Amino acid sequence: MPEIGKLLETGDPWEPYLLLDPFGSPVEPVSVYFKDLMAGPYSPLTPRSYGMDLLRWWRFLWVLGIEWDRATSEDARDFTLWMKLGDKPVRVHWRHRGKDPSEIPPPRADRPAPGTPNPVTGKPTVGTKYSPRTRAHFETVLRTFYDWHLDNNSGALLVNPFPLDRSRHRGKRRPNGQGEQGRQGERANSHHNPMDEFKKERKGRYRPTIPKQIPRRIPDDKYTEVFAGLRSHRDRALLAFWVSNGARAEELLSPKQCDAKVGQQTIGVIRKGTGEYQELPANTDAFVWLRLYQEEAWKKGVPRGRAQPLWWTLRRPWRPLEYDAARMMFNRANALLGANWTLHDLRHTATFLMLDDPDMPPVYVQKILGHKHLSTLDIYSRPTKDDVISAGLAHHARQEKKRNDPPPATPAPAYNRESLNVLFGGPSA
Repeated sequence: MPEIGKLLETGDPWEPYLLLDPFGSPVEPVSVYFKDLMAGPYSPLTPRSYGMDLLRWWRFLWVLGIEWDRATSEDARDFTLWMKLGDKPVRVHWRHRGKDPSEIPPPRADRPAPGTPNPVTGKPTVGTKYSPRTRAHFETVLRTFYDWHLDNNSGALLVNPFPLDRSRHRGKRRPNGQGEQGRQGERANSHHNPMDEFKKERKGRYRPTIPKQIPRRIPDDKYTEVFAGLRSHRDRALLAFWVSNGARAEELLSPKQCDAKVGQQTIGVIRKGTGEYQELPANTDAFVWLRLYQEEAWKKGVPRGRAQPLWWTLRRPWRPLEYDAARMMFNRANALLGANWTLHDLRHTATFLMLDDPDMPPVYVQKILGHKHLSTLDIYSRPTKDDVISAGLAHHARQEKKRNDPPPATPAPAYNRESLNVLFGGPSA
């Protein structure tokens, strides 16, 4: 797929992202859709997430010369097959852009092959194909995009090329209160009884099945090794906060200097999605590292003030720390171990630590994590891969010990009951 067109970040809060065609002109159907997203309860990063999927779809349409409002379900089917079978484009590192391919060094031989499990963490590395989660996100974005234009009568669009699953259109007829006939299955879990569990209903015809993933925790010994590989007090403070209060990576980067309340041992963050302010508890080690970082940073000239950001870059010019820089910091510490843990695994690790405490009610863990429902903690009650392997090996060890133990001694023969009656004067036979 030729990489024509691009998604442009404008810096304009009214229109943060624009999808541009190969000639540099905005794609009007996408621009109108983005404005509707910005007016709704969505994050400013939502147009970026949706825009990447829309750009991929528009490139397919541009190559085949298909107008966006003339695409059919066959076109959507072919593109879904391409995403399932085709390879992802290889991104060239910025250091190697413009160089001759012969001058680019080959990948390191000690790195695991794409898609294979990491030898340290057991997590699969990024593969060469699009993952089911990426394809499911694409299908949802495109189906809702076309549904929105159908509702607004945009262009010559007549049908949605990304239809619902066929089985959901053949629902049974249900009489309503006035004797009329209504059709079930117009949406997933329609007419759901709140007392029952939600059914697993597929929404889109081309939506893949997403395998359920069990959260992974970083073992204590490995966490100690990662922590030892950090280069600054700032990084140690960040890691200590992430693994103690379970905040999301971008949430912990949101506090101001006044939000770190050492006396109360809490730090205030802006919650993702809702945008609400919430104070989270953290352990004392995190505040010790934070104080060491602040003393060091203020001596270097980092801006100081209650309204100033809490986290800054380590070098001039001073800039507030962003997510990409924090992620690269953690990746460098990972590289020392050959691991591929992510910042979100720190949130999972904090959740496991809180749930392992019998005196910590799960409802409090739910509030600390910012989850809407308590049922979202069910995934942490499932055994992890490491737990299953450890339990299996312990079982085999017990069986081996049982086979190697000497056989139990043969019990002594019992006394004859008639002889005991004669000896002790019991009843005669």
